[in-house]
Parts: sequence; structure tokens; C-alpha cells
Amino acid sequence: MFFDRAPLWVLFLGTIAMVEVALEAGIRLGRRRQRRAEGKFEVSAAMIGATMGLLAFMLAFTFNGAAGRHEVRKGLVVEETNSIEKTWLRAGLLAEPYRSNARDLIRDYVDVRAKAGTAGMEEEEVGGQSEALQERLWAVTEEAGRKDSGSITTGLYVQSLNEVFDVYLKRVMYDSRYRVPTPIWVTLYLLLAVGMLMIGTQSGLSGSRHLAIELAVAISFSLVLVVVADLDRPKEGMINVSQQAMQELQTKMHTR
Repeated sequence: MFFDRAPLWVLFLGTIAMVEVALEAGIRLGRRRQRRAEGKFEVSAAMIGATMGLLAFMLAFTFNGAAGRHEVRKGLVVEETNSIEKTWLRAGLLAEPYRSNARDLIRDYVDVRAKAGTAGMEEEEVGGQSEALQERLWAVTEEAGRKDSGSITTGLYVQSLNEVFDVYLKRVMYDSRYRVPTPIWVTLYLLLAVGMLMIGTQSGLSGSRHLAIELAVAISFSLVLVVVADLDRPKEGMINVSQQAMQELQTKMHTR
């Protein structure tokens, strides 16, 4: 969808352009009505207030949702790091050669997961590498389980490995699938266009126009919408999810 794939700068400039076009259309409509109705036509301030109030509500609702998901993504990075480190430690309880095989694969897995939140990395590429390593890890686990099916230590390792897989799925869902739905974006932009059209019409009827204020309004709404889009994209823009915890674990594993 356009709102998910368009660069943030395109979204910002496009929103400014849309606001300016809506205001200009409203001003021209207002001036035309003023000439035809001889000053008797006006736009209800209550209608403008209701439209802008609804827009403010939708913006607050969307911003709150995007910010909440951003916080969840940050928490999931820490949760995944902890689950991987726990699995690494419990892998040390396995008998050889399963201990070495498992730890080598976990080290490779951390290298891949550390790239998951990096800008420029394709989700399909990282996801494919992650799932391939998961399959290899599970194959080693099956061998270790068949070798000593009644071992408590093997059971603990299997439990922590399952947790790694579960957290991975959560990160995939929140990073790529839990986003602001397209109908909400469309509703926001429709309300913004209608509101600006009504404000422009009222300005045209009053016969006064302030270009600096119009530009300030356009930039203000554009900034808010771009911030929402930035929060909704974990690997783009200026508001990113820190991968420091995973990177620190990566460094720790490679120094052991």
C-alpha cells in the first residue's frame, strides 16, 4: 500500500501539497459564493469545529496506537535477546557434539537477528535466514532429545529454544504486519482535506488570506502525520527501535 511503502519525505511533501490545494480550492469556492450570494453565504463555525475535532480525535487515536506498537517492538528486542542468551547458556548443559553444534548455530542466529532492525535489510532475507537457522537448531535438538530423552537439562534447553521461536514470531508480526490499516490513513486524509476545504471557504468568504498561516497549518499537520508514519515503520526515519541489546549479546558471544 502507498502509505506503507512511500518514503517519509514523499509523504511529508504530499501532505503539504494536499493541504495547500484544499485550502486554495476552498478560498476560490468561498470567493465565488460571496460574489453570487452578496455576502449572505457563510460556513458554520460549528461544522468546521466538528470536522477538525473529529480529525484531532482520529490523529490522537492513530498516534496512540502507533506509539504503543513502537514500545512493544522495543520490549520484544530485549525479550528476544534474553531468550536467546538463556538458550545459549542451557545449550552448555547438552552432551557433545550437540553442545558445540547448538552454540555455533545460536551464534549465527544472533548475527542474523542483530540485522533484523537495521535499515536497508530486506525483511524477507533476514526472515529466511532466521527460519533456516531455526530448522537447523531444531534438528540438533531432536538428535539430542533422541540420545537422552529423559534428561531434565535437555528439556530445559528445549523449553528455552521454543521461547526463542515464539518471540521471533511476535517480532515478525509487530514489525511487518501490525501497522496502521490503510482505511485509517484514508480516513485521516479525507478528514484533513474536508477540514482544509471548509477553512479555505470561510477565508474566501471573509475576504482575508494569510499565506504564512496557511503554510504553518500545512507543515503542522504534515509533521504529525509523518511522525505517526515514522512510528509505524520500525526500520525507517528517525524514530527507530534500538538493537543495542542484541548487538551487545552478539559481541559477548563472539568473545567467548
